[in-house]
Amino acid sequence: MVAVTVLAIAGMLVVRRHAPDGSFFHDGDRAAGVFGVLATGFAVLSGFVVFLAFSSYDTARSGSEQEALIVSQQVETAQFFPEPARSELTNELVCYARSVAGVQWDRMQAGTLGEELNPWAGEMFRTLQTVKPSSATEQSAFDIWLSQRQAREEARRDRLHGAVGVIPAPLWVVLFFVSGLILLYMLFFADSGERAVVQALMAGTVASVVTSLLLLLGALDQPFHEGFGGLRPVAMQRTLRIIDEELVVAKEKVSAPCDARGNPL
Repeated sequence: MVAVTVLAIAGMLVVRRHAPDGSFFHDGDRAAGVFGVLATGFAVLSGFVVFLAFSSYDTARSGSEQEALIVSQQVETAQFFPEPARSELTNELVCYARSVAGVQWDRMQAGTLGEELNPWAGEMFRTLQTVKPSSATEQSAFDIWLSQRQAREEARRDRLHGAVGVIPAPLWVVLFFVSGLILLYMLFFADSGERAVVQALMAGTVASVVTSLLLLLGALDQPFHEGFGGLRPVAMQRTLRIIDEELVVAKEKVSAPCDARGNPL
């Protein structure tokens, strides 16, 4: 934003040296009216796009938190299964959480995750197939697990939806095209009779507003990043700490078949 603002100010001051007194426009009111149309069109378009991008951002954030919550609940549900499924499912849930907060989160940031399933979800499904409920408690836990699994996958889908971006390329082209028109049109307001600081302020404020809006759209459209305002795996990291506390209460010892980032050992 600083770089674009400096360039806009420099361009205005350069054009100002060759501009006539009163700007290039003979009728300033008419020119201001046309500039208002350009600015209003950009504002309305960017407003709708901000709403669209923020909705996707909020869905990804909510999905991350919901997925983390369901994982911690599934750990509790797994304690009602018979052995060895209880220990296996518990260990695989820990690896699932580590994978989400570790290697899968990195791939989301890089845009390389795609539609690939979490490998530990497949491991849990295979383990669940070996469970044969023999009591009412185990049957109830089995049914609850299936419901939680479905809810977890839906929450994961919401999380991944924000990683691919919702603003299509043609819309980005239009936004940059209109932004360029606004900055170009502004240069024709250069006035050699006006003080340089006033002309610099006019160019700098317009360039700052336009650039900041485009940066905001970029941040909302790609929410998974390490920069300011980016979504981080805080919820799943918190869930891992909660799981540790839950397993202490359940007197269950974890022997997870994965490293700290969820990679299989």
